Amino acid sequence: MNRALSPRTMVFIAVLGALSSLLMAFEFPLPFAPAYMKFEISDLPALFGGFFIGPLAGALTELLKILIKLVLAGSSSAFVGEGMNLLCALSYVLPCTVFYHLHRTRKGALTSLVLGSLIASSFATAANRYLAIPLYVELYHIPLEVILKMASAANPLVHSLTDFLLLTVLPFNLLKYAVVSFLTYLIYKKASLALEEILRK
Repeated sequence: MNRALSPRTMVFIAVLGALSSLLMAFEFPLPFAPAYMKFEISDLPALFGGFFIGPLAGALTELLKILIKLVLAGSSSAFVGEGMNLLCALSYVLPCTVFYHLHRTRKGALTSLVLGSLIASSFATAANRYLAIPLYVELYHIPLEVILKMASAANPLVHSLTDFLLLTVLPFNLLKYAVVSFLTYLIYKKASLALEEILRK
């Protein structure tokens, strides 16, 4: 399921990690989510590497992405945001790539992307409820009511924590992973043949 991690392959993973970290900088809020929730497609290189090399490559790319970001920019969230980013990314990349390597067909690729998107979006919703939000409340002493007020300002349908999770966090992540999945499905097959030649040389 995983290619041998040769020096050439490790260099390729490092390049993907750097590219993924670069993509993190191109982030923007969505109209229905509070400003601190940023939309970006930094999981694309990791998913690409996971499809091409194996799940371990995808996981290493995600880890490198976070490490590079911390070295270059530090953390503005007491590492909560970076930790959540890594956990959610792994919950997306690992199911996608494991399933794809068990079903290496066009249908298998599509199924893996849909499955990974659903798993990651569900995980992100639960992780916000039981991990991220409680940590922000504890570390920053921000009352939950303030967080919900910020969410309600962006999405008037939000009146409770459940509303926030189901009407903001869940659709935000479904959209994010759907976009990354769509882009991967479009370009992976065409680019994989060229990359195969590069790694063979």
